[in-house]
Amino acid sequence: MPIITINAANIYYEDSSPNDANLPKNLQKPVLLFAHGLLWSTQLYDKQVAHFKKDYRCIAFDFRGQGQSQVTKAGYDMDTLAEDAIALLEALNIKQCHFIGLSMGGFVAQRVALKRPDLLQSLILLDTSADAEDKDKVAKYKMFIKAAAWIGINRLSKKVMPIMFGHTFLNDKSRKAEYKIWLARLKSNHKQGARRATLGVIERDEVYSQLGSIKTPTLIMVGDEDVSTPYPKAQRLHFAIEGSKLAVIQGAGHSSTIEAPEQVNQTIECFLTMLKGQFI
Repeated sequence: MPIITINAANIYYEDSSPNDANLPKNLQKPVLLFAHGLLWSTQLYDKQVAHFKKDYRCIAFDFRGQGQSQVTKAGYDMDTLAEDAIALLEALNIKQCHFIGLSMGGFVAQRVALKRPDLLQSLILLDTSADAEDKDKVAKYKMFIKAAAWIGINRLSKKVMPIMFGHTFLNDKSRKAEYKIWLARLKSNHKQGARRATLGVIERDEVYSQLGSIKTPTLIMVGDEDVSTPYPKAQRLHFAIEGSKLAVIQGAGHSSTIEAPEQVNQTIECFLTMLKGQFI
């Protein structure tokens, strides 16, 4: 379980091919870097890593305050998290990667694309937005933070699940065991880490006005049942990033990598194959 210290934070990460760095460059696998959504961890991408690790070096990491990374006192704004991701790539001596970010991970991925486009071969954004948090949601989320501080996230977790997942997953009796696993993971969040991470998300600045400068090949995906960052948010991204591709994941909410992993994997694979064809 590798821990790396970057920007005064101990960051947990998983690397499917840690010895690749010792191979000649022509034998090294291309890198997929996975950045998770709020209140989750590297586990959000377990099925993507399992699918891609044969042909790609898959690196997933936990943002500070979440998963197995350190709960720091500060540094939860999206720009600092982007600097953490950049520092991780540099510490692992990775010159370029395909950056995959879902929700909060997508907020961070866009900032990395704006700050350090030289590090990215492509940008893959799932269930995310380039806008500041909707004003009508900010007050609701701040009330949630206060309630979580008072009674704990454990008591509130069932109310969060319909934000994180679509109705198809939530109502599928055959996936009840999966539901329980993810509910338990939601409950396991560190109280202070979850509070600080949530504040960082809801207080973020917009980057929509800067998206025109992104020239990195970009894929945007959104679940058709996503109530947190619905299709119009994805469409705004698509129209703002020149040459981007937009795909809708059927029967998925805000956690499409969990809810419809086969669709997500196939869509990413098609996009990466298309990119390979452009550079052959």
